[in-house]
Amino acid sequence: MTRQTPAPRAAGRTSLFRALPRAALALAPALGGCMGPQSALNPAADDAAKLLLLTEIMTVGGALIFTAVMIFVGLAVWAPPRWRGWLARRETVVAGGIVFPVLTLTALLIYGLWLMRVTNAPAPGGDALTITVTGEQYWWRVHYPAEGDAAAFATANEVQVPVGRPVRILLEAADVVHAFWIPNYAGKVDMIPGRQTAIQFTPDRPGQFRGLCTEFCGDQHARMAFDVVALPPAEFAAWRQRQATDAAPPAAAFTVLGREVFTRSGCGSCHAVRGSDAKGELGPDLTHVGSRRSIGAGLYPTNIGTLAGWISGTQQLKPGARMPSYGSLSGEELRAVAGYLDQLK
Repeated sequence: MTRQTPAPRAAGRTSLFRALPRAALALAPALGGCMGPQSALNPAADDAAKLLLLTEIMTVGGALIFTAVMIFVGLAVWAPPRWRGWLARRETVVAGGIVFPVLTLTALLIYGLWLMRVTNAPAPGGDALTITVTGEQYWWRVHYPAEGDAAAFATANEVQVPVGRPVRILLEAADVVHAFWIPNYAGKVDMIPGRQTAIQFTPDRPGQFRGLCTEFCGDQHARMAFDVVALPPAEFAAWRQRQATDAAPPAAAFTVLGREVFTRSGCGSCHAVRGSDAKGELGPDLTHVGSRRSIGAGLYPTNIGTLAGWISGTQQLKPGARMPSYGSLSGEELRAVAGYLDQLK
């Protein structure tokens, strides 16, 4: 019999090398997602940057320790006998099994305790912008207090903050336990009924980011998100002045009809529109709802079509929400109400 060369192994290695670039391309979209508007690996504030540094230290350190352990395992199995004797010495076991872990874990503990003190800490001088956010099933009530020439006002599912200024958000829960998390800005903080917690950070660049609830709070927990928009100081001041003003009365006949239907249907018993007879406090304030990026707590972009769909089919789009579906409105009435709300900017 003739002896054959082991060709299959070589072919297998070639296939492996060819597969590596394909695997890298397949992982590229997943790795690209780490830099998005909802990623703790893409810090946009001071606290998130500190937490990311701790993550990197622990990840790199863990990888190095794992590599070292695997090297010692390999030496213990395949090294010459004289090396195995060195690995079994008392000094080696004490240094690698006691001294090294104690020193490493102690250093990480000290760094972690220091990090707890410097993150989420009140800003010196009391210059922080204070916002109150209340978690409800299943949306976010956002209240800005009066400051300077700007009056107090309330909005929903959108937090606008100035770049370069400390922001302190007071967190409350109206019904059940929620959790507030803006991955690009800071860590998670629980929102507990009857208790006020707080989170603080300083945005370091403009941009739009995404926050979410990270504590199961009911059927629509997964659909309870909000937008966070960081603006340059001048733009933020202008936005705040606009939000503090009353809603402008509708000008077109179609939107006038929408306001009439809005009032006649009892929407004002749950929602407020400053400058009108709608004074409700149970649901979101709709004074400038047309200027918000989304409705339904980050569920749909704000436009006439999504507003009409939300009004007529709330319970179909978000079962368990506390707003009933208004399927009794005619097509014309529904379009008119949606048009009225969309022009509230």
